[in-house]
Amino acid sequence: MDLTETDAELAFRADARTWLTANVPHGLPSGDTRTGFAEHLQWEKQLHAARWAVVSWPEEYGGRGASVWEWLAFEEEYYRAGGPQRVTQNGIFLLAPTLFAFGSKEQQDSLLPRMSAAEDLWCQGWSEPGSGSDLASLTSRADQADGGWVLNGQKTWTTRGSFCTHLFGLFRSDPASERHHGLTYFLVPLDAPGVTVRGFARLDGDEGFAEVFLDNVFVPDSAVLGGVGKGWSVAMATTGSERGLTLRSPGRYTATVARLLDLVGDETLDNGVRDRLAQAWMDSEAYRLFTLRQVSDEQAGRGRPGESSLNKLFWSELDIRLHELALDVLGSEAELEGPWSKGFQFSLSGPIYAGTNEVQRNIVSERLLGLPRR
Repeated sequence: MDLTETDAELAFRADARTWLTANVPHGLPSGDTRTGFAEHLQWEKQLHAARWAVVSWPEEYGGRGASVWEWLAFEEEYYRAGGPQRVTQNGIFLLAPTLFAFGSKEQQDSLLPRMSAAEDLWCQGWSEPGSGSDLASLTSRADQADGGWVLNGQKTWTTRGSFCTHLFGLFRSDPASERHHGLTYFLVPLDAPGVTVRGFARLDGDEGFAEVFLDNVFVPDSAVLGGVGKGWSVAMATTGSERGLTLRSPGRYTATVARLLDLVGDETLDNGVRDRLAQAWMDSEAYRLFTLRQVSDEQAGRGRPGESSLNKLFWSELDIRLHELALDVLGSEAELEGPWSKGFQFSLSGPIYAGTNEVQRNIVSERLLGLPRR
């Protein structure tokens, strides 16, 4: 694996660093509050206007046609500059790769430009009451009608659902099916008749989560992504993006370690904290190198099933360790240091969303290690 950047890649990185240094906003409120979401949305539109919102996409959809290596460089520079959370991430990092893989040309031409411009804002309709980590047990249904489908059911824990305009999710389209069979992946406008979005606050006061109720919601056949009854395989592509590189690039963690080092500064540390800080740096670098090897393997046709689960295990648990270390360094000041405290609270959800880590360990043991199922 050759990690030397080409002249073109170095120029791309330099352009990104220059623009981000000059334009990244600092101190925005949480994007999971109504006020904060609106401010983040203005930043997303600024990114789009400068063609930095979706650098790896084709130019016709608002991108730069950048390679995966250039995208990784952009991500590093984005987080190095202190770029805020991407409130469009469920669309551009989760749904978009699925659209590129399974969507028709008409769907891509219709949806991707509006997604990159932060005009259509997407949330994910996976979890249901009683069907959290066990996605295959969902009960929301889709019944065929003249020219389309009628959707009924409830989705919950819908991240930023209170602020979004569209939902992508799974529905059972074959009433006689069980588990992961007979499911279809739908794209649903949240202003459609019969949709009710009910937001609810988290313990930290953020208000972006929502429950979405669907009561005889009609959607046309064009709302199906990837084919009727093929929803499970389409959804697994989306979850692969959610667990792996697309949603959690290594630049996010190397930048967090850099912030930790700035937090420590010249302070004298006891041996235990110093050792944990050194381990944090090594872990973030290990994740970066693993990611680069993974990309190299995929481009050479050597990708392995289950690697996104391995990614998810590593970054979710690393995120907790990094924030725990920051709070220990801050000591009694931790509660006053908003970003680190809030980051720690969010990190605790990492081993749960995108499939619990217990499930991911089973996937790694079976698909990567070849161990038998029990």
